[in-house]
Amino acid sequence: MCAHVLVAEDDAKQAELVRRYLEHDGHTVTVVGDGRAALDEWRRRDPDLLVLDVLMPRMDGLDVCRVLRSESNLPVLMLTARAGENDLLLGLDLGADDYLTKPYSPRELVARVRSLLRRTGAARSAPPDRSLRVGSLLIDPVRHEVRVADREIDCTPGEFELLSALASEPGRVFTRAQLLRRLHGFDRYVTVRTVDVHVMNLRKKIEADPRNPELLMTVYGVGYKLCAPS
Repeated sequence: MCAHVLVAEDDAKQAELVRRYLEHDGHTVTVVGDGRAALDEWRRRDPDLLVLDVLMPRMDGLDVCRVLRSESNLPVLMLTARAGENDLLLGLDLGADDYLTKPYSPRELVARVRSLLRRTGAARSAPPDRSLRVGSLLIDPVRHEVRVADREIDCTPGEFELLSALASEPGRVFTRAQLLRRLHGFDRYVTVRTVDVHVMNLRKKIEADPRNPELLMTVYGVGYKLCAPS
């Protein structure tokens, strides 16, 4: 079971946690930080389910739900720090399909999303496998996971994007300038040194001996390439 889930949450750390858990469960996730953006993204992207925080800037979750219900039957899981019965009933009266109070377990949220998708039939068929494999290295862009010989590797967004770029064409040499362009948007301050630091950190994570790499290779005077050991 997989779906496109729109998450409307103005707390960046909470939104990132929700995104990671939902992607790990196989879903595609779009995150926005305010109510108006949630409506814009809903109209633009046609998601399968909305995870909607009540307290947000520009337009709160209750108003978003009110507008949404006048135009759509999109499943809505509402999140709120308000645990009172009146707040819960108001959200449900406005058309929310389920309600989760903060603080909550991310695993419970994933379970609620699964349940809503089953009840509404909104889940889509599983997407094609877009995993990238180079030797013992496996990169899964849907779940945002990296594994080496079945061992999960924790990567930053910038490291993941750089590794994905290299793995998209094994054996090809990418210049630092080409890799820099891929990193824009994932690192706040991106320089040539950023690429080198990511490579150094990745080698510590994916190589058996970072000082003698066999996967992530330097091509002196040009850049880097990713290749399976011979």
